Amino acid sequence: MKLREEMPEFTGVTEWVNGEVTKEELKGSPTLVHYWSISCHTCKETLPQLNDWRDRYKEQGLRVISVHMPRSEKDMETGPVKEAIQQYELIHPVAIDNSYKLVDAYENQYVPAYYVFDKEQKLRHYQAGEKGLKMLEKRLDRVLTTGEAEQ
Repeated sequence: MKLREEMPEFTGVTEWVNGEVTKEELKGSPTLVHYWSISCHTCKETLPQLNDWRDRYKEQGLRVISVHMPRSEKDMETGPVKEAIQQYELIHPVAIDNSYKLVDAYENQYVPAYYVFDKEQKLRHYQAGEKGLKMLEKRLDRVLTTGEAEQ
C-alpha cells in the first residue's frame, strides 16, 4: 500500500476473534491495523507494546485491529492462534486470515507489520519489523493529535 491510499475492506476473513469489524464501523476513528503470526518470535515480543498503545490511546479514539497472517500450514490451525490471542491479552478484534484475503488487499509481506490510518481512513504510516516501534509511536501520536503522520 502507498501512503494516503484508502483502508481496504475487511472481507474474506477466515474467522474473527473478539468481534467482527467492518470498515464502515471504523469511520471517524484513527485505526492501527497490525499483522502478526503465531510462529513469529518478534511478533510475540511486540504484542505487549501493541496492547499498551491500544489501552493508552483508547481515550483519543484509536481503534486497533490485528490480523493473523499464517507463515506456514501449521500456522493455519486456529486453536493455537486463539490460545495465543488469549495468552497475550489481545482483547481487540483479531482477524484470522488463512485465505490471505487481507494480506493481499494490504499487499502485506511482513510480520510484524503496522498500518496507521487517519480518521478519513487514509494510510498515514507503514512500519514493518520491530526496529521502528519508536518511530511508529511518534506517528501514532501525530495522527491522534493532528490527524496526519507527515508534516
